Amino acid sequence: MIGKKNYINLTRSQPYQRLEKVDTLVVDKTGTLTEGKPKLIDVLPAAGFDSKDFLLLAASLEQGSEHPLAAAIVQGAKDKDIALQPVKDFRSVTAGGVVGTVGERVVMVGKPDFLRDEKVTDLEPLEASAVKLQEDGKTVMFVAINGQAAGILAVADPIKVTTAEAIKDLHALGLKLVILTGDNRRTAAAVAKQLGLDSVEAEIEPAGKVAHVKKLRAEGKHVVMAGDGINDAPALSEAEVGIAMGTGTDVAMQSAGITLVKGDLRGIAQAIRLSRATMSNIRQNLVFAFLYNALGIPIAAGVLYPVFGVLLSPIIAGAAMSLSSVSVISNALRLHRVKL
Repeated sequence: MIGKKNYINLTRSQPYQRLEKVDTLVVDKTGTLTEGKPKLIDVLPAAGFDSKDFLLLAASLEQGSEHPLAAAIVQGAKDKDIALQPVKDFRSVTAGGVVGTVGERVVMVGKPDFLRDEKVTDLEPLEASAVKLQEDGKTVMFVAINGQAAGILAVADPIKVTTAEAIKDLHALGLKLVILTGDNRRTAAAVAKQLGLDSVEAEIEPAGKVAHVKKLRAEGKHVVMAGDGINDAPALSEAEVGIAMGTGTDVAMQSAGITLVKGDLRGIAQAIRLSRATMSNIRQNLVFAFLYNALGIPIAAGVLYPVFGVLLSPIIAGAAMSLSSVSVISNALRLHRVKL
């Protein structure tokens, strides 16, 4: 189907039947609300650490990660003409962080709990410094060097210019919007407040996304899930309708029933309007067909003959059946004029 501003690709049969009834939209913060192109904004080493050396070590480590936030740190270092070094013994922990050896120093980048699990204990001053950044909607990563808390890095992902309009449209359609993210609660809450979202579920691990979608459905909600990453794929399959961004991963698109080719959330509102118009049109066509048959079949069987002496001519019967088909087709063609 082609929307007015977005190409909408249906990858499974008849998702519009389920999409008509949805009342809750679950979205991830990255890629569905934001540009998905985070940038390194703040480099804040702790006392005793040189800023350039601090960024050199963190960015060198992040070369081994495929996470968008890691790419932002690497690019931030390159923008400052910092020559990165190779990494040994690289290890990544899902929803936690990364650790490896750069030169002769062991470097860790990730969430505070991840660093604590790696025996880094002096994180409280850094966490206090991170609060204001998180309240501004920035994602903060903590860095340790040789087991000592070394500073923080703040990354921001700009909100798409179309997101506010999309949220307004979705609210007008009666949907409740839930942001689901692995990010810090303060960061997620700041983004949700800025955009006027209804609910925030933060610090969610990948498996938790599926559990949350199941929980909403168990509460009787009709859930549509929008996502673009590998970790979103199970939740996309669990929702009544999964919507993938065309700018995201192949796995997400294969797990979803609908793909927004341009990755624009306004396409979700368009798809819902189209689904509601389509189902309404189908019901109207059923009524037309039923009325024609309810009236035509008894007359063709001679119900009027004993009283009025009227029999239905085969020519008239054929014309009536043709008119029935024309009525249904003409009504269906009205969908072309639906304002999305």
